[in-house]
Amino acid sequence: MSELKRVVSIGAHSLDAEILGGSIMLKYAKQGAHCTYIHVTQGRLEDPDATQEEKDAYLKELLNQNKRAAERLQGDTIWLGYVSNNMPSADEFSARLEQYFIDEKVDLVITHWRGSMHPRHINTHDAVTTAVKRLREKGSLIRLIYGENFEDLVGFIPQAYFKLEQNEIDQWYSSLREYSVFQGEINDFPYYPYYSTLGKVRQIESNNDGYTVAYMYASLIENKLW
Repeated sequence: MSELKRVVSIGAHSLDAEILGGSIMLKYAKQGAHCTYIHVTQGRLEDPDATQEEKDAYLKELLNQNKRAAERLQGDTIWLGYVSNNMPSADEFSARLEQYFIDEKVDLVITHWRGSMHPRHINTHDAVTTAVKRLREKGSLIRLIYGENFEDLVGFIPQAYFKLEQNEIDQWYSSLREYSVFQGEINDFPYYPYYSTLGKVRQIESNNDGYTVAYMYASLIENKLW
């Protein structure tokens, strides 16, 4: 793995950033990199009868889950302040990210692939990709890869495979379990069975001898594999 100093994973919602980037960012963190999990939007109570107090408590707990999850991966976290019904324009979104990448001297960005069932995943992909592309055109060496998410599988092609050691698997899943949604408290999607099985599938594909995660290169930006 390359020696990087500044790595960010950008997810449309809570849990996305950790699923997309957590598995390899914990490796970079152990090498001394500063790793940040960026959440574009936060969830909100869908109950129309929820009081403002209940809504505030829900958001506070979600932000606490962000923090605990990042800490388990030896990183930190940022919420960009958006909610699902208050997304910025594409130009505003990409410009904000471009300036952040400059200010933070980001070496590697991980985000959603565009082939998604979720509009905000697509918005996030577009904004991140545009920001990175603009920086590369200006001579920056910033890199971009797309992580694997069960909602973003249309056209996703595994290209870079990374084997995780058992302690890394345990650390990654301890982070994901900080989220109520991963624990099955929000919906009934089987997160743990899905991702634990996916790791075995990628292991077989790559001929590795242990649990493996896969990433896709930003082919419109990157001109070589590294």
